[in-house]
Amino acid sequence: MAEWVYPLGSAAEGCWDVSLGTSDSKVAVKGWEHTGLKVATLAPGAAVELPPAAEERIVIPLSGGFTASVDGLDYPLAGRASVFSGPTDVLYSGTDKAVTVTSSDGGRVAIATAPAKVQYPTRLITAAETPVELRGAGNCSRQVHNFGTPAALEADRFIVCEVLTPAGNWSSYPPHKHDEEKEGETRLEEIYYFETRVADVPGSTGPGENADAIGYQRVYASDHRPIDVAAEVRTGDVVLVPYGWHGPAMAAPGYDMYYLNVMAGPGRVRDWLISDDPHHGWVRQTWDSQNLDPRLPFGAK
Repeated sequence: MAEWVYPLGSAAEGCWDVSLGTSDSKVAVKGWEHTGLKVATLAPGAAVELPPAAEERIVIPLSGGFTASVDGLDYPLAGRASVFSGPTDVLYSGTDKAVTVTSSDGGRVAIATAPAKVQYPTRLITAAETPVELRGAGNCSRQVHNFGTPAALEADRFIVCEVLTPAGNWSSYPPHKHDEEKEGETRLEEIYYFETRVADVPGSTGPGENADAIGYQRVYASDHRPIDVAAEVRTGDVVLVPYGWHGPAMAAPGYDMYYLNVMAGPGRVRDWLISDDPHHGWVRQTWDSQNLDPRLPFGAK
């Protein structure tokens, strides 16, 4: 299922480390229609530009600070040291607007996109305003930054959030799907963009020179449409989920995992409505008797 998995460098284009599904992406993904992602690594003072297009966008600093310019107005984005440092300022641009992103001190930035028709105002969402959700329990504990969800942002099509999973934990679990328009479910494409790091393990003498910060992502068929992904992922890798059950996203022991989720679809309702895999949905009930992982939240220390 190589068409759904893009290791670092395989979706690069010009100055972009990742360019998938956007209005100007050259990497063609058959049947991919509703979501896009660009990621760039910029030196201090360097900039990237996106011309006006019929797509809405969210600018998300991954590391470092930036200034995003829309309609002649500059929006400073305070940024963060890394994706594991807590929430960041983000900027929603609306549609049909040129966007320029300039690095303040060097770093990496992501821009999530979705084709859209309805115009909503440009909006800065600060780190302090970002809803932080601690989801699950036990070894299914994870942290979610819900800056681009319907409860936090007025937008036309997309739903955007980021998830942080401590080493050894499972997230995006139980496996679930959102590939049909029906009662209790919405049809949404989904992008997973990953970053990983060596975890701070008490008592450890350190990873040495050969550490390989890895995680794993699973996607499998929910109906007659074939899909079978069991991908090893690292910083900069992308997995696309066009349909099917997806999860778990597994942080290997010794390595924390981050992923940026970009979702959008053709349905009339902008909402994340899912169906659990009936084989595994019962696991949610077990969280009531477990404690949240004490390593959360990230960025609190």
